[in-house]
Amino acid sequence: MFNKVVIANRGEIAVRIIRACRELGIRAVAVYSEADREALHVRLADEAYAIGPASATNSYLRADTIVEVARMCDAEAIHPGYGFLSERAHFARACAEAGIVFVGPPAEAIELMGSKIASKRLAVAQDVPVVPGYDGADQDAATLAVEAERIGYPLLIKASAGGGGKGMRVVNAAAEFGAALEGAQREALTAFGDDAVLLEKLIVRPRHVEIQIMADAHGNVVYLGERECSIQRRHQKIVEESPSVALTPELRARMGQAAVRVARAVGYHNAGTVEFMLDAAGQFYFLEMNTRLQVEHPVTEGVTGLDLVQLQLAVAAGQPLPFAQADVTLRGHAIEVRVYAEDPVTMLPSIGQVALFTPPEGPGVRNDVGVASGDDVGVNYDPLLAKLIVTAPTRQAAIGRLQRALADYAVLGVTTNLPLLQAIMTHPAFSAGDTTTDFLQTYAVAEALQAPAEVPSLVLYGAALSDLLAPAAHADPWAHLWRARGAKQLLRYQVGETEYVVEAAERGAQMWQLAVGEHAADVRVVAWRDQNLTLGVDDTHVRLSVVRGADSIMVARNGHSYRLQRTQPLSIDAVGGGQVVGGQSNLQAPMPGTIVKVLVQAGSAVVANQPLLVMEAMKMEHTIVAPYAGVVTAVHFSAGQLVPGGATVIELDKHTEAVRPSD
Repeated sequence: MFNKVVIANRGEIAVRIIRACRELGIRAVAVYSEADREALHVRLADEAYAIGPASATNSYLRADTIVEVARMCDAEAIHPGYGFLSERAHFARACAEAGIVFVGPPAEAIELMGSKIASKRLAVAQDVPVVPGYDGADQDAATLAVEAERIGYPLLIKASAGGGGKGMRVVNAAAEFGAALEGAQREALTAFGDDAVLLEKLIVRPRHVEIQIMADAHGNVVYLGERECSIQRRHQKIVEESPSVALTPELRARMGQAAVRVARAVGYHNAGTVEFMLDAAGQFYFLEMNTRLQVEHPVTEGVTGLDLVQLQLAVAAGQPLPFAQADVTLRGHAIEVRVYAEDPVTMLPSIGQVALFTPPEGPGVRNDVGVASGDDVGVNYDPLLAKLIVTAPTRQAAIGRLQRALADYAVLGVTTNLPLLQAIMTHPAFSAGDTTTDFLQTYAVAEALQAPAEVPSLVLYGAALSDLLAPAAHADPWAHLWRARGAKQLLRYQVGETEYVVEAAERGAQMWQLAVGEHAADVRVVAWRDQNLTLGVDDTHVRLSVVRGADSIMVARNGHSYRLQRTQPLSIDAVGGGQVVGGQSNLQAPMPGTIVKVLVQAGSAVVANQPLLVMEAMKMEHTIVAPYAGVVTAVHFSAGQLVPGGATVIELDKHTEAVRPSD
C-alpha cells in the first residue's frame, strides 16, 4: 500500500479521500488554489500545497503543477477524485511518465471511453444496445442538421468529450436546431477542449440507471449493483438511490454483465460506472462510461458495505480484488441527495459566506461534506456543498429517514436547494417510484416552491428573542435579560417586500408573550447555546438555528432558511426590487460570470422571451431573455467581459411597441 497520496481535487470528494487515506494509514496531501487557502480539505490534510490562482484552469487543471507537487513531497500516487483532471488522459500519462501511480484506469481507457462516439461503437461491438443516433466524424453544421432530420425530433445534442450536462441540449423542432448546436458546441469546447457532438434520439420518460464496476490489474471485473439517478436538474443528478425499483434480479444481471463486457473490452482497471437509459418496456441502452469515481458512490457503499475509495487505492497499489462476483450482495436501501448552494426554484448558484453549516445526525445517516461554518462559496467552482446519504432496511424507511434528516439540516448564509430536496422526498410520485428523468418537469416540483410563502411565526419568534437576548449572549445568558415586564416592545423585520412586526412582552423568568398579527403565543426560552435556540411553545420544543448579523438575522428551521432584515422602529414602506421604473427595465446578471455572446444592440426591437445575451458562470451557460416585448435602450457589456452578479447588463423599454424581434 502507498505511504503518501496527493489528492488532485477539492471540496467534499477531497475530504472523502482524506478520510479513506487515514483509515488505511496513508498520509494525505492536499492541493489548493488561492480561493481555497482556508478550505476544509486543506485543514484536514496532513500536508497541503498551493497550486495557483482561483481559476480552475490555472490551478486544479494544471496537470504539470500537481505532478510536481507529488514529486516534491515524495508521494507515490495521485487520486484525481471526480471532475477536474479525473477524466483527462494526458494527466494519467503525465503521472505514468513521472513514475507516479494514477488512481484510476489506464490513459488509453480514459481516452477511448471519454469519446461518446468511440465508446458507443465499442458498446455495439460488445452486443450492448445503444440509442439510435449519429456519431460520425463529419461535424459540419449542415451534415448534423440532415442527420437530425433522419433521426427525428425530439433529439439530444451531446458533447462527445464529456458529461455532467455540459454541452447538452434538448431540441424539439428543426427550427431550434441551429442555435442549440451552436450553444452545445461552444459549451463543450469551453468545458472539454473539444466541440465534437453526437446526436441521439430522445427517449421519452426514461430512467437513468448506472452500473458500478470495479476491476483490478489481474483480470478480475465485477459489478456492484445499480444506482438509479433519474431525478436531475440541468442534466445533472440531484437524487440517487439503490436498488432501483425498476430492476428485477434478471434485468440487473443482464445490465451488470453488459457493463462488465464494456469494461473488459477497454482493458479497464479501478472504479468505473457504465450508464444506461432504461425505457418503460425494460429495454436498456448504453449511454457512456465514466472512467472515475462517481459523486454518488456512497449509495453503492450503503447497500454493499464496501468502501470504494479504499478499494480504488488497493487496486491502484496492485492488489487483487478481495472478492468475486458471487460474493456481492445488496442489502437494504440507500438514497443520496446533493446539497447545492443554489436557488431551489431558479437553480442558479448562490455565493457568499456559509454563516452556519450543521448537517443532520442519526442512525443510518451519513454526511460527505466539503464545507464548514465560516467557509466561503465562490463563483469559480461547482456549488456542491455536501451529500446526504441515508440507509435503511426498505425504500420507504429510507425515504422517511431522509425526510427527517433534511428537516434537521441547517445552512445559513447561502441559499441552498434543501427546500427542493424536501419537496422531492415528500412527493407521492417519488414514494411510488415514478422517477423518470423528467420528474421535476412533469410534477413542476420547483415551480410549486415559487408561491410566495409567509415567514412562519416560529421563525419570527426566534429572531425576536435572539435580538432581545443578544446583550447577554456572550456572557451569562440569563443574567441581564430585559426586565420591563408587561411592557410591549415592537421588533420589525423585512423579508422581500413584506414587513413583519413582532410584539414582545416579558411575562416571567425565561417566558415571553409574542405576537405576529393574529398569531400570539406564550414562548419559553428552553436553551440558547452557540447558534442553537430551543423554544417551548404550547408544550412543544422547537429547535432553531440563528445567526445574528449587524443589520439582519438568519434563521434556519425544518431545512428552510430565512434572512430577516431589521427595519426602523417606525413602519417604513415595503422595499421594492427597484428594477422597473416608468416602463424602463434593467435586466441584471443573476450571478458573477463572463459574457459569452450579446445577441442584441441598442435600438433592437425584441419580443417576450427572446434571448438577449448568453453568459457563462460555474462552467454552465445561462441565457438572459426579454421579460416582455420592447426596445433595447442600452447594452452595458460585450462578449468576453467579466460581469459582477446583480450588474445591469441590458436596459429594455417596454413602452415602445415592438412588432418583431431583432435580426
